[in-house]
Amino acid sequence: MGLLTLARRRIGALVAVAVLASGVFASGAQAAPNPVGFGTASASPKSYDGACPTTVKLSTTVKVKAPVTLKYMWTFSDGDKSRAKTYKVGGKGFKTVRLSTSIKVTGGARGWGAVRLFSPVKKTSKKASFAVVCAGDAASTGDVWDSVTTSATGADKPDDSATTPPPGQDDDKPAHNPVRKATIAFERTTASKCPVTFKVHAYLEGLPAGAQAVQYRLVGTQEWKTVNVPADHGDVFATVLETLTWDWETGKTSIQIEINQPDGLKSNIIYYFKCGPPRTPITVGVAAEDIPRTSMGGPLAELIADAYLEAVQSVSGAQVALISKYGLRTDLKKGPVTSEEVWGIQSAGLAVDVRAMTGAQLRKLLGHASPAAGVLTPSASLRYTLTDGVVTELTLNGAPVSDSQVIKIAANYHLMGGWQGFPAWEGTTRVYNGGPDDTGALASYIANHSPVHAPKGDRVTLR
Repeated sequence: MGLLTLARRRIGALVAVAVLASGVFASGAQAAPNPVGFGTASASPKSYDGACPTTVKLSTTVKVKAPVTLKYMWTFSDGDKSRAKTYKVGGKGFKTVRLSTSIKVTGGARGWGAVRLFSPVKKTSKKASFAVVCAGDAASTGDVWDSVTTSATGADKPDDSATTPPPGQDDDKPAHNPVRKATIAFERTTASKCPVTFKVHAYLEGLPAGAQAVQYRLVGTQEWKTVNVPADHGDVFATVLETLTWDWETGKTSIQIEINQPDGLKSNIIYYFKCGPPRTPITVGVAAEDIPRTSMGGPLAELIADAYLEAVQSVSGAQVALISKYGLRTDLKKGPVTSEEVWGIQSAGLAVDVRAMTGAQLRKLLGHASPAAGVLTPSASLRYTLTDGVVTELTLNGAPVSDSQVIKIAANYHLMGGWQGFPAWEGTTRVYNGGPDDTGALASYIANHSPVHAPKGDRVTLR
């Protein structure tokens, strides 16, 4: 090889190195990969204690520069993997995508799932951890969960998140969650005894404009049912979804619905214990701290009053709930709250009803405080001051109550009947006699607000 040829080759090599260093490439050359960043991984629910099989949704977000095609799969702590999926991210600039999977769990288990990304880069997300305790089951071993579906959807807006696509959903296309919030309420249509027949009211929020059909099912069942929503549904569509009957042999103590949409949206849970406590004790929620009784009622009474009001408010229009310390047997201790603990706090089976009275009647009732019965403790909507047995200040939602003002008040029927150290509610008007039992109302409140904190115990001022 001549000296001139060798010199030319060395010069060519130096030029190539310079081009690589400068980042200037011809089409198809090795470019830097699109930047990718994973967000927080989560499980919904993170912990579950109840009937099995159940479904857990795992999800994580990933931020990428569009346009790009994501190739990924879910991997799990038990060694399983989902099928590889692709998701095309259109547009320009940085986009956030939520990658989700739904797993069906048949036995008690603890585990995690994580996303393994193959393209545009190889990268693994953080772990989405979950724990499942199946009611009545001993600790499970072996393969107790399987991935059912996986999906991806644009997550630029928090409400656009998704986990499981409905049947027929194309995983390569964004999915939608038309129902933003689903709330259910209990309305008893028989006497407050067992067997009980009750309606399940539903309130669906966030629906887009126009007539549509929404699919739902009772959690624990496989059958999807359809409710037709009219075009003029408004901000909240209210309807009765089910009429159910439970008896001593049914063994049911709770009800919850699931909406058939990508995020697997579930409603609040409602407990009803009139037909007996769960055959196997369950954990209904968590107390963040000790919630005690006092000689006048205190934080525990305030918590129960809030539970009463929430249990009947949407169906009856109740504005306030009242409770006496008379039926409270024990304090609520910090930590997991079991059905047995809730059952032991107050007498089981006292239905929560609603009556209407004037402000003057309410003042008279609230003035009957005594060392034996304490005071009547209100829900957070009502506050009053008692001076030498006379109500000197009384406010509802921060506004003074007039003597002629009519207020709808929830309480258990023993208090209304004059059997808990206070006068009977004579001269009042019956508004609603369809509430759940008081124990179920408390369990529902704890389940839907966990971890529950102790109210301040300051709704009644004594002078």
